[in-house]
Amino acid sequence: MSNLSEMLQLWQEDPAFMSNVTRWEIVPESKGDYLDFPAYLDPQLREALQNRGIGKLYSHQTAAIEAVEQGNHTVVVTPTASGKTLCYNLPVVSAMIKEPSSRALYLFPTKALSQDQVAELRELTAGLETTLNCHTYDGDTEPGLRQGIRRSGHIVVTNPDMLHSAILPHHTKWVQLFQNLKFIVIDEMHQYRGVFGSHVANVIRRIKRICAFYGSSPRFILCSATIANPGELAEVLIEEPLKVITENGAPQAEKHFVLYNPPVINTELGLRRSAMLEAQRIATELIRKKIQTIIFTRSRIGVEILLTYLRQGIKTKTGQDSGIRGYRGGYLPRERRAIEEGLRKGEIKGVVSTNALELGIDIGALDACIMTGYPGSIASTWQQAGRSGRRSGASLAMLVANSEPLNQYMVSNPDYFFGRTPERALADPDNLIILTNHVRCAAFELPFEQNARFGRTEVSEILDFLVDEDVIINSNGRYLWMEDTYPAEEISLRSATRENVVIIDISGPSPRVIGEVDRFSAPMLVHEEAIYMHAGLQYQVEKLDFAEKKAYVRQVDVNYFTDANLSVDLQILDTFEENNGAVNLAYGEVRINALVSMFKKVRFNTHENLGAGPVDLPETEMHTSAFWLSFPPSSTGAMPLSAVQSGLISLANVLPQVASLFLMGDPRDLRAVSQVKAPFTELPTLYLYDNFPGGVGYSQEIYNIYRDIFTAVRRVITDCPCTEGCPSCIGPAQPGGETGKLPALQLLGVILK
Repeated sequence: MSNLSEMLQLWQEDPAFMSNVTRWEIVPESKGDYLDFPAYLDPQLREALQNRGIGKLYSHQTAAIEAVEQGNHTVVVTPTASGKTLCYNLPVVSAMIKEPSSRALYLFPTKALSQDQVAELRELTAGLETTLNCHTYDGDTEPGLRQGIRRSGHIVVTNPDMLHSAILPHHTKWVQLFQNLKFIVIDEMHQYRGVFGSHVANVIRRIKRICAFYGSSPRFILCSATIANPGELAEVLIEEPLKVITENGAPQAEKHFVLYNPPVINTELGLRRSAMLEAQRIATELIRKKIQTIIFTRSRIGVEILLTYLRQGIKTKTGQDSGIRGYRGGYLPRERRAIEEGLRKGEIKGVVSTNALELGIDIGALDACIMTGYPGSIASTWQQAGRSGRRSGASLAMLVANSEPLNQYMVSNPDYFFGRTPERALADPDNLIILTNHVRCAAFELPFEQNARFGRTEVSEILDFLVDEDVIINSNGRYLWMEDTYPAEEISLRSATRENVVIIDISGPSPRVIGEVDRFSAPMLVHEEAIYMHAGLQYQVEKLDFAEKKAYVRQVDVNYFTDANLSVDLQILDTFEENNGAVNLAYGEVRINALVSMFKKVRFNTHENLGAGPVDLPETEMHTSAFWLSFPPSSTGAMPLSAVQSGLISLANVLPQVASLFLMGDPRDLRAVSQVKAPFTELPTLYLYDNFPGGVGYSQEIYNIYRDIFTAVRRVITDCPCTEGCPSCIGPAQPGGETGKLPALQLLGVILK
């Protein structure tokens, strides 16, 4: 019996453990569906595959290769570890053997994934008679190599950010690539949703425009984890009809999928033991049994706190390595590469990660995956669960729920999770702010003609606006760039803001950069006196120079972390659509003014409040879209105004989390605000807004499916065992001791009437 099987049996025989398990699902082993190599696959490639022990292909791999061979744009949608890489590598390499002048561009959402895929490509092409140059081109590429890659790279592997800021604006240096570009591969397509997806769709419009200029018309091959609308999202991204392949032919080992709800420690208040402490306890048991484990958590600070707890829990001799690492954005590239290598070799026994390791980076054969808190979407949950058992026999995936309403809904309704298809991924390339920024970039790259389209979108008004702004000039019906600046470097694809704040450690004899954080998050994470955590070490922020985008930190050893408060003021600017009845529904454009006003010090382990302090930073302003719902006096009947206010606050706490379940968004992508008498509607009003400048289409979707969302909200609140409301349903107790559970249910009754 393996160590993991022994551990699973121990848990199953332990009544205390099993009392917290809401579902123990065994996903059975399944046999693969295999097909012979297609006849047109080059013999060199067949031999290379056979040398790697591959004698046949999975059925979905053959279907993808045939679709590409027939000239189709193709999207392949199968689970983690189902061999999607060969779906694009085989047709691309096969075409290059036949026509060595061909070129291909591979896009991956992260640099780590790019490095991993180049290693895979080189292994596949190592024994071929035809020499193929496969290179990564990103921020870590040495300057001396860049010219050679531009001139002779057959397969250039990069990320959307690099394509946007370093390749497309300098396309004249990439003539060989763009003249001969036959394939564009877009892997992990499900990552291109929300703001990031909206930006990437516009980057693809720009590359298609440049390809047309050089006379090439590349085929797109896209790969995705399972989502509900792969064809729709792929068509939003590339604006072309596609062949969609969703049947998975890969075999699957047995997987134990456990939904675990930490025990209640205060029945009256509905308080549960911390998910982080439970995850630490379970992970410690696994790692002590030499079961290689990955622990996912939702935030950067969560990684550092859990890493600290695990290292404390697994005592080692002085100077001995615990074998446990953290992995997240903000770590330097060489740190991340070393961790990936350590996992593959089995030297690292446990890793605590954000979703940075959710994607298909090869980290070897892990036995167990623990998710600390629901990852935010069914698709992401299966992605993370797929990181265990990729090559081994039985494996474990465990979701340890926290007290948030969304988590409690998922573990209390396991049939919803196991029976529901993954969510729809949304992106809005025509978001006016995003579109205008990319039209600027496109005008810098190539002139626009009169009445030109950008992808499928008419952009004459935007071009005329840019003429008025003195950015471009209309010369005889051609729009020409005239500014000195270089627009792409000012625009980040990842966030609403354009720059990151670098974190500088001033503890030692000379300052050194240890990480970075996006500018919008900086007031929350690196305000003065904040505790910033990195690689399990604590740093106190001595100074945040917001203008220069630098945070200066000094290493400390304290028993607390910090958590900042955000206060928001909202004003409606324009209503796009409305529906008035028992409740009034609408969505439109709003202005958000946000201010981080104070922070709390929270003790490790007990999570008690140790005190608070002020934050003195400027207010930020954002225009975005919002859905709102207001209650005419007739709808609330005899409810006192204080009860209406309490109900609104309660719904504002739970709504963003439950809505994100239906939108494949992160709960942090949505924010809710309530006003007991809103200036615009003059009624009690609940707002739910897209937490990005310009919005990305969430508000319109909420307007269309609001009944589904509020039905799920009601279920979260009614299923919660607490009597008056708690953090697992409507949030913490309200000022003045108001109880919000009953008023929230009364308002839901009105909404769903």
